[in-house]
Amino acid sequence: MQYGSAIFTIVGPKILGNATTEIFNGLVSKLSGGDGIDFAKIGQILLTLLGLYIVSAIFSFIQGFTMTNVAQKITFKIRNDIIKKINRLPMRYFDKKTHGEVLSVITNDIDTLSMNLDQSITEIIRTVCVVIGIIVMMLSISWQMTLISFIIIPIAGILVKNIVGKSQKYFQRQQNYLAEVNGQVEEIYGGLNIVKVFNAEDKTKAEFEKAVDKLYRSGWRAYFLSGLMHPVMNFISNIGYVGVAVVGGYLAIRGTITVGNIQSFIQYNKQFTNQVGSIAQISGTLQSMAAAAERVFEFLEQPEEQETAKGNIDIEKLKGNVEFKNVHFGYDEDRTIINDFNAKVKDGQKIAIVGPTGAGKTTMVKLLMRFYDVNSGEIKIDGHNVKDFNRGELRKMFGMVLQDTWLFGGTVKDNIKYGNENATDDEVIRAAQAAHVHHFIKTLPKGYNSVLNEESSNVSAGQKQLLTIARVILANPKILILDEATSSIDTRTEIQIQKAMDNLMEGRTSFIIAHRLSTIKNADLILVMNHGDIVEQGTHEELLEKGGFYADLYNSQFEEVEE
Repeated sequence: MQYGSAIFTIVGPKILGNATTEIFNGLVSKLSGGDGIDFAKIGQILLTLLGLYIVSAIFSFIQGFTMTNVAQKITFKIRNDIIKKINRLPMRYFDKKTHGEVLSVITNDIDTLSMNLDQSITEIIRTVCVVIGIIVMMLSISWQMTLISFIIIPIAGILVKNIVGKSQKYFQRQQNYLAEVNGQVEEIYGGLNIVKVFNAEDKTKAEFEKAVDKLYRSGWRAYFLSGLMHPVMNFISNIGYVGVAVVGGYLAIRGTITVGNIQSFIQYNKQFTNQVGSIAQISGTLQSMAAAAERVFEFLEQPEEQETAKGNIDIEKLKGNVEFKNVHFGYDEDRTIINDFNAKVKDGQKIAIVGPTGAGKTTMVKLLMRFYDVNSGEIKIDGHNVKDFNRGELRKMFGMVLQDTWLFGGTVKDNIKYGNENATDDEVIRAAQAAHVHHFIKTLPKGYNSVLNEESSNVSAGQKQLLTIARVILANPKILILDEATSSIDTRTEIQIQKAMDNLMEGRTSFIIAHRLSTIKNADLILVMNHGDIVEQGTHEELLEKGGFYADLYNSQFEEVEE
């Protein structure tokens, strides 16, 4: 009833004042021997007032429908913009942010923005309209009393400016601390098993309480300061109210104003000070909205991945020849981890990348798929620089099985079809059979239509690995990337998977990152990395004969087994 009540607030006191004047004049007339109160005229005034109520109700309905529609459409657009933005942000951004911080922008900040768009903005527009209307009505009654009412405006402005300036920083901190709390919650519940295994409940509880305490303190200060505005404004308005009453009485004694107009003006003055107080009151909500909007638009303004594709390249005609030429890269510009990397891979070759932890094996794969761009040098596929590809088209050439498996909440069939949504049920089954996971799927209550929960905790780690391998088999890519793809699988199943993967890799360029060197003996080429450089390359037999870094790695693994 925002705009409907605004109409009544502006016009209502004037109509009621006219009714009061008629009653007062009628009583005076009756005491003087006249006709007394003109009930017909009062009836007309009351009918006018009734009509005003009806108009107010209609406008209230229109306002409610319009503002809700506008607010929800804006929120819908912002959410869509954020989802599109996430797909265009570089991986570097997500490496520096926790999942909880990103989720806080999408959920808490947008919800705060949506709620205030529908309520606070509407209230501000209504209040401004009411203030303008009241000023016009007050001037039409008495400019002298209007000037007295205006005295509170500069005082109120100074107070609001000072209080808002101090509370705004606390609202900004509140939204930041809220994101920090969400990040901790997401992190703790994501690794709840580890927390319990290491008896770290007390430690995580203490850290969480510390974060919540910062959120509590910033929120308390923000709302306390913004809450001060209403009682302060109420005190100032009462002073103005007294001044108006004194001047109005003086003018009535002199006969320059009627009793009804005094009553109307006093009501207008009260409404005027209430509206000014309302602006001060909702300023706290607006500050919370401003802080949320600042975080949302900061997210939307993050630099995006730059598409430097020079033209359309038909990936169907490419074979899968890969060349690394003088590649230098570092996640931080001042710290290079890949130094002058050079390698040539022919289509259909099976390339193993081995080396100690931190040697740069996985980094090379990320560069190949343009999750990151090289600092200098080139990576070419069939003579085309990967920077000349559209990222989406480039990644269609790759199939990847990572050490950290990922399945989404949905059916087994949908998870396998994730890389090829047009695949038939028979193709899904054949892919599952090739990955040696068909038998397990048939043991599930609904087979391929069984639903995996959000965390995929209703299947084991090894079974998840098999499902991701089936997904890649179904996608049928030109280039395969296997990053410790059998790390969660038992030895017997690993042998079966190795045979299936050998069939899958036949005729395709394959990059295999492995710590267990026994699994890459039949690779066409083994690249041995250490500290970001290729220190050796060759076949398994050639590298063992050299008796160098690879031979030391290989022999050390067997020594560990013997021990």
